[in-house]
Parts: sequence; structure tokens; C-alpha cells
Amino acid sequence: MTLLAIETSCDETSAAVVGNGRVLSNVVSSQVRLHAEYGGVVPELATREHLRNLAPVAQTALREAGIEFQQLDAVAATRGPGLPSALMVGFKAAQGMAYAGRKKFIGIHHHEAHLYSPWASGNPPAADFAAFQPNVSLIVSGGHTMLVHVEAELKHRLLGSTVDDAAGECFDKVGKLIGLAYPGGPEIDRIAENGNPAAFDFPRPMLNEPHDDFSFSGLKTSVRYFLRDHPEVLDDGQRVRDLCSSVQAAIVDVLVTKTVRAATRLRVKCVTASGGVTCNRALRKELAAACQKAGLTLRLAEKNLCTDNAAMIGILAERKLLHGVEETSLDAEIDPGWSLA
Repeated sequence: MTLLAIETSCDETSAAVVGNGRVLSNVVSSQVRLHAEYGGVVPELATREHLRNLAPVAQTALREAGIEFQQLDAVAATRGPGLPSALMVGFKAAQGMAYAGRKKFIGIHHHEAHLYSPWASGNPPAADFAAFQPNVSLIVSGGHTMLVHVEAELKHRLLGSTVDDAAGECFDKVGKLIGLAYPGGPEIDRIAENGNPAAFDFPRPMLNEPHDDFSFSGLKTSVRYFLRDHPEVLDDGQRVRDLCSSVQAAIVDVLVTKTVRAATRLRVKCVTASGGVTCNRALRKELAAACQKAGLTLRLAEKNLCTDNAAMIGILAERKLLHGVEETSLDAEIDPGWSLA
């Protein structure tokens, strides 16, 4: 099977061609610079960029894969969750392509696709995914932080999610408080490298709670009050580095501890992690160390596949179609609030 996948759930326009379990191409057009001056994603601007970029991005994906549209068996697109107007661009375009080309069509859940992104490169997912079932998967991004128990292929159960700010949102908001450029997460990662993670003691929200939910709004508020009471910190380069490192350590500690604890409780042998925050070097390092200590195999999505991309949409779409999952109607609508059951 060969299919074209499209992803436009937020501020990346992406198209990928997937064939027989392999990613043949994955093209991403990012809008980070466009939204930087506003300190966050502006839905109207994101939608306009998707409309402008989708056709050339899809054409490039097909060309890089060496595939003609007529050779495709199916078209897939993100159906939700995401920004409604942004989702609409990719989903409706994909439906139109499927209708015009008489191809199979399937709408994909963005978060469910993240569960498969650690298998979007290297060996075909069908060849090695089964060897790592069941697993506990951490999905951590600007808008979402969740733990999922993947019991088998296409079978999963949500263990916990954020009750307020997601980890990536906390990174970005703290970055804004410090005065860093948007998005703040990558900037904190860069600056924290030469800081002392033990310089300042920030709270680890819900770290010792018995459930698998997350909360990062309290940490963000703690940093705000700290800077209110100690504004001089921002005038000292080393103390800013220490501040970034300490905040990062608090976030990473919560993510790693709760992930490994859930995996141990459920007696799985594998942990996976995906989503934009998984690009964070401290998270990758600490999660790897914790999994090794606990005797767990760790599978991380490659950094270029952590952020929103169509390759993960295509990987999951192919698996669903090959397993006989019902196609999505060409009259179906987007589902911006689609929850991961």
C-alpha cells in the first residue's frame, strides 16, 4: 500500500508519502517565524499559510518519493484535535484528492498518530512494533501532555493527561516571563545547558500523586512569583542560565518519574516518547537513564518526527487500512475536540 498523508492541525503544513511501512518522503513547512512576533500561534494566520503552502508541500512530497498521484492507494489527513480552521484546510483538501482520484480516504487522530511516530523511521513498523507491545507512551507537546497504555497495535488506553497547562505550554510561558524569544521551550533547552539544575528549588506538581495526570500551571506561577521577588536574576547571565536549568529540571523530573512509574506499575517492558517537547535534550537524557535503571527499553521518536508531521499520520493510516479499519466518509467533518479514549 502507498498513501499520501496530510497534517495541518496547528502551525505546520506537512505532507508525507508512506509505502509498505516506510516513510518515502516527509515534507514540513513551519510557521514558527511568522507567529514569533505574536508570542503564539494566530489561527487566522496559520490557516492562510496552510492554504498557501499545502499544494506545493504535497507536490514536493510526491516528487521526493518518486510517486505519481495515480499510483497512490489512499489519502489520509489529520481529522482532529487541533485548530478548527487549520484542520479544515488539510482535511477537506485530502477528501477532495481522494474523491477526484477515487482513492481510499481515512481521517486520523493526531495524538494517536504520535503513538506510532517512534516507528516512523528505520525498520517498517509492522516488523518491529509487535516486539515492543505492550508499552507506555508519553506524548508531550505545547498543547498536550499525556500517558497512554498501548496494549497492542491499534489498541490503547489513556492513563492520564494534563489538567491545566501542558509541559510545552509551561516551557513557553516561562520563556516569555524570562524575556526569551518564542517559542520559549527550545530557548530554555539551549540556555539551560550551561546552568545549574539545583540552583533554584521549584515545585514538582503532582509528582507524588497516585494518579497519572499532570499539572504545570503551579510551576509557571511559582516562576512568576520568584521573578517578582527576585527581578535582579534577569540581569545576571549565569543566574538566568541557572533559572532555565532549574525550571527545566522540575518539568523533566515530573515527566520522567510519572512515565517510568506507570510503566513499572503496568509491568510493560517498553516506554516510548513523542511530541515536540521530546526534542528537549534533558528529557531525552533523563528518560533514557531512568528507563535503563528500571530495565525498560526506550523508543524515542527522532527529533524531526517529534513535532507535528505527516509521516506519523501516514504510518498510522496505513496500519489502520491494512487491518480493515473502516474508511472515513468523504462527507465527514473535522473533529477539533476529538479526545483520545
